[in-house]
Amino acid sequence: MTTMIAEVYEALREAGASEEKAQAAAQAIANYDNRFNRLDVNVENIKGEQRLLKWMIGFNLAFTMAILWKIFT
Repeated sequence: MTTMIAEVYEALREAGASEEKAQAAAQAIANYDNRFNRLDVNVENIKGEQRLLKWMIGFNLAFTMAILWKIFT
């Protein structure tokens, strides 16, 4: 069973929508909300991975520069 937003359901019922249509609309809105929440979590995961990659590249660049400095001086 999918979740629905009670406030939307009640507002649609008061506006005169049938029970089935109000329930379906409230469930559809709740599904979109869940979808965007999952998207936010995925974006945060990508940002974390990107942060790690920046540190790895920085360390690699510093280490490479130190080796080159040692070789050519």
